[in-house]
Amino acid sequence: MDSKNVIFRTYITPADVEHVREIISSSGFFYDFEIPVAVELAQDGVNEGEKCGYFFVFAEIDGKAIAYSCYGHIAGTDAGYDLYWIATHDSLRGTGIGKLLLEKTEQIVKEKGARYLIAETSTIDKYLPTRLFYEKNNYENEAHIRDFYKPGDGKVIYVKRLV
Repeated sequence: MDSKNVIFRTYITPADVEHVREIISSSGFFYDFEIPVAVELAQDGVNEGEKCGYFFVFAEIDGKAIAYSCYGHIAGTDAGYDLYWIATHDSLRGTGIGKLLLEKTEQIVKEKGARYLIAETSTIDKYLPTRLFYEKNNYENEAHIRDFYKPGDGKVIYVKRLV
């Protein structure tokens, strides 16, 4: 994959609702009940625009969305942001697109005045690549909540300081 072929955009289109479904479904990392949540956030972005509080970055190759992130300001903080979703279509995992997408998302939130970006993920073995991805991209493991999602499936909270 040549990173010069990747184009980023920060707006969402009606077609992106299905792109989100396809990207999330292809990954094999998310529970079945999580897919409609990701799709609903995308639909909210289409219907309400920025006032919904969810912001998106899409990575495209040849006009097709192949990865995306969804982020938003954390209410009650002066400059905290949550990374709600970041996913690359499974056919392109390991190509560096996720890293580029994460860097682009960090750049955007930093321009919005963010001091930090928070990412959360599961502690089960299946999510080891996700945890390593955050760690390789200079996110610090700030918290671990045992049995968060269900018994044996905890949550790890990663933080990247942007200033």
